[in-house]
Amino acid sequence: MSVIKHKATGTGNIAETISPGGNFQIEEFRIHLSAAGAANSLTITIDNGDGAAYDVVVLTQDMTSVTNFIWVPTRPVKCKNLGTTASSIVIAWTNGSSRTYGLELFMSLIA
Repeated sequence: MSVIKHKATGTGNIAETISPGGNFQIEEFRIHLSAAGAANSLTITIDNGDGAAYDVVVLTQDMTSVTNFIWVPTRPVKCKNLGTTASSIVIAWTNGSSRTYGLELFMSLIA
């Protein structure tokens, strides 16, 4: 199993699209904020390569009182590339309070 780690940091909005290529699954997501009190919800979406009709939001997290958040799926979130375009993971959050963030997404390549 090959593990892929995606990292991002900043103080603006989060609009990360991760395309590891091939078949993969989400293993873990982590985010740290410099302070609590950041409004809005963070979402993680599977952007399915077969089209928007198949896109799925796999996590919605209210960030109002969060400084540290870890999400480990209880079951594998598999992204199989069966169409002509590879699936991607999209992480989005409107950082209205300009909190400094550090995020990490861990994925593994699967057969």
